[in-house]
Amino acid sequence: MKAEQYAVRQLELAGWPVRLTTYRIGVTWHAKADNVSPGALIATASAATLEQATETVIEKARTRLAETRCFP
Repeated sequence: MKAEQYAVRQLELAGWPVRLTTYRIGVTWHAKADNVSPGALIATASAATLEQATETVIEKARTRLAETRCFP
């Protein structure tokens, strides 16, 4: 199977730039959030709909980034 409806967008969560990638494989939607600069994976999620996968991964990433210390 191959990924379909692949999309990438950037947003800011808890003061951090995040790249959100979404795609569909078969009937399952997948989403991942990574740090834009080094590309470190922050969170992943899979769900039956695009909205569910996106909402889940954004909430996971927001929670993890809010707990991350930021040095000036």
